[in-house]
Amino acid sequence: MTGRARGRSRGRGRTQPLPPGAPGEGMDVPEQAAAQQPGVGRGRSRGKPTATQEPTPQTKTHQLEAAKVKQVAPQQSVPSKEQPVVSRFVEAVTRPEHVVDKQGTTGQPIKVIGNYVVLKKLPDAVIFQYHVDFNPPIDSKGLRKALLREHKELLGEVRAFDGMVLFLPKKIKVAMQKDDKEEVVSKLKDGTEVKITIRLTRELNIEDPSALQLINILFRRVQEKIGLKEVGRHFYNEGQKATIPVHKVEIWPGFTTSILEYEDNVMLNVDISHKVLRLNSVLDVLYDLAQGHPKDFHTAATRNLVGSIVMTRYNNKTYRIDDITWDKNPSNTFSTRDGEISFMAYYEKAYGKKIADKSQPLLVSNPKKRDVRRGMDGPILLIPELCTMTGITDNMRADFRIMKDVTLHTQVPPEKREDIILGLMNQIKKTKEANEILSNWNLEFEKGLLHVEGRILPTEKIHTKDKQFTYKLTEADWTRDLRGVRLIQPVDLNDFLVVFADRDKDKTMEFIRTLTKVCDPMGIRVAQPRLCNLPNDRTDTFIQNIKGNVTDRTQLVICVLPRNTKDRYDAIKKLCCVDKPVPSQCVVSRTLQKNIMSVSTKIAMQLNAKLGGELWAVEIPLKNIMVIGIDSYHDSAQKGRSVFAFVASLNSALTNYYSQCVFQSSGQELGVSLRVCFTGALKVYQNKNGSLPDRIVVYRDGVSEGQIQHVYDVEVPQILETFKVQPNYNPKFAFIVVTKRISTRFVAERGGNHVNPPPGSVVDKGFTKKRWYDFYLVSQSVRQGTVAPTHYNVILDTASLKPDHFQRLTYKLCHLYYNWSGTIRVPTPCQYAHKLAFLVGQSIHKEPDLKLADRLYFL
Repeated sequence: MTGRARGRSRGRGRTQPLPPGAPGEGMDVPEQAAAQQPGVGRGRSRGKPTATQEPTPQTKTHQLEAAKVKQVAPQQSVPSKEQPVVSRFVEAVTRPEHVVDKQGTTGQPIKVIGNYVVLKKLPDAVIFQYHVDFNPPIDSKGLRKALLREHKELLGEVRAFDGMVLFLPKKIKVAMQKDDKEEVVSKLKDGTEVKITIRLTRELNIEDPSALQLINILFRRVQEKIGLKEVGRHFYNEGQKATIPVHKVEIWPGFTTSILEYEDNVMLNVDISHKVLRLNSVLDVLYDLAQGHPKDFHTAATRNLVGSIVMTRYNNKTYRIDDITWDKNPSNTFSTRDGEISFMAYYEKAYGKKIADKSQPLLVSNPKKRDVRRGMDGPILLIPELCTMTGITDNMRADFRIMKDVTLHTQVPPEKREDIILGLMNQIKKTKEANEILSNWNLEFEKGLLHVEGRILPTEKIHTKDKQFTYKLTEADWTRDLRGVRLIQPVDLNDFLVVFADRDKDKTMEFIRTLTKVCDPMGIRVAQPRLCNLPNDRTDTFIQNIKGNVTDRTQLVICVLPRNTKDRYDAIKKLCCVDKPVPSQCVVSRTLQKNIMSVSTKIAMQLNAKLGGELWAVEIPLKNIMVIGIDSYHDSAQKGRSVFAFVASLNSALTNYYSQCVFQSSGQELGVSLRVCFTGALKVYQNKNGSLPDRIVVYRDGVSEGQIQHVYDVEVPQILETFKVQPNYNPKFAFIVVTKRISTRFVAERGGNHVNPPPGSVVDKGFTKKRWYDFYLVSQSVRQGTVAPTHYNVILDTASLKPDHFQRLTYKLCHLYYNWSGTIRVPTPCQYAHKLAFLVGQSIHKEPDLKLADRLYFL
């Protein structure tokens, strides 16, 4: 249980929680706009429901009561307060002043189609913004809207009003005063006159951030009019859902949409999305947990449900479960304007839902940051019986059959993607109500998707000790070419420990023989390992024997595990990364049953990388350069704390790395920690190479679009300050923000067909941003679905590199990840930083010992 949950269980509460949709859970949205739902968190959904016969409500109640549910104190809430809305469409301007042309020239041309529809620049597409004042002041936003609605003759039927700001598609025709304002009068029910002053403030083109915000809200209404249902932040088509009864899931197809300004146009970005809903309710999960965990039911319920995302079917809203309040049930009451009402009575009256189980606990969902800014600081209470589980659990994800069936519905091949998007646009055009929303505001979209010309960068030559080769453009994989090839820098295994349970002895012995066999062609000499045969597979048995057998000379610890158990894996990694710093490799015994030669070969390469060896390389023309990867991950053991991983190259081939991890709490600046990491990396680089790097290129992952300005204003200056510590040191420097989670998709035209662009495809115009120095790169190959490009934004550049240099360096770095003999989606330092942050945030929860900093122990 989290610290916040423990606090609630001790009764630290101030306000009375409300059910979703009850008075006090209002949303501030412009008039004539769809209600915007709270953003969905990134919570993980855990636990696979067992297939049991559904008992009757009476039997279910008995099951919950038999689990001896303990009591906790309730929490209370306050009504929401109105806050001014801040536009989310103000874009950071980070394009360096010296960059006139950001397009490269290297590579073969390729025709690319993006999932973008251009918004036409009609001559009369102007939005008029007015500020509205009420005298005497009116607190209720609903009343303000009602008062303004009385003046339709002046304002017209089409308008958008959020309580303070009024948007109109046409200028008010009545003659305005000298200061461009109009005054009208409305009356309250008691006869009080309210003077309304309407003042013209701005005339907005469609590129204006305020106009873009309004257009996005209008397009959400358009999606409602064509029959799509809002679930979370996006819209889905319930009528086209696919049900998979054997796995108890259903899949709703839908769309994610966004209208923003790009290089030459304002465009609508449409990506195909799918919402996976499970057919069992949260209450069903509780019943299964009560049966399977009668002694620790509360702990099991918290572990399996807290952090999950659920959907309330009666209004299609999604919520994150933050806690379970065991002392409340649907019979409890809460206060409304009309007096006290029970949850059971409220849901039957408001939604026609009869609750069968009267003793079920209630789920707690804390307000999101956006809701807190509006004044809502009390939790929302949900009825488990009315909540549907969403998403795919870790257990489901590990089940090949489930994922295969789900993938059939969720992966869209490139040849179908354009047809689906154009089908959406045609449906909008054919639906009268939807088309009127756009035409009333003088908005119109082009008929097709945007086509641009991209480039395919040349394939890279892969260098090993005695050989060099290239790969197929469409596959970007050189696994077969590495067979029997000597590594660039093999590291001999002279002293290593192998720990295994007695039940896995035969598999372990066969693995050691095979490992010795495959290492010889690579140039790795393998001595006889020290064997540690354990009488059982308990976690403490593994830990004690590793502690007792690791010495200062031990190069490596290999653990053969009977099962992939998280607590045992975490304990081993924490021991080997913090308490007894030594590279470690965990192998699940079942992976040694088939294709042991292939498995042993991959493990041998991984071990060599963990010990500081080099497997392969590509040509890097830039000399004396350091590349850095920075990524972050939320610490799963402590809420509000994040792990920042820093990885920096140490050699000219960009294959050896220094790494360091730091923890950061919410609200804490990263600057001080970054200086420590940079200083450590520069010292190690200087000791190894005899000089400091002339160029430094940083790839910063884990940054959302809304955080770019903060990174530019805070992180970059802190890094530049680090250089001043060294006398007369002023390296050429570039800082690149890497974004993987984007909705942009590309398909290529080849012989009249739509296919995935091959690895090395670059797009640096059309879909890029006017105020950014950015490009898209497809660096990986996929066999199913549509490939996802990665977005790169150069927010600082004093490195004297051309666009071609940035693009080719980035693509070269996608070839050097030693856990995969092929290209990957992000540059290697980014992927290494992600692996390190994930290991620390998921398993170790402490800073690893710096004795391991010059090795890739986290692979």
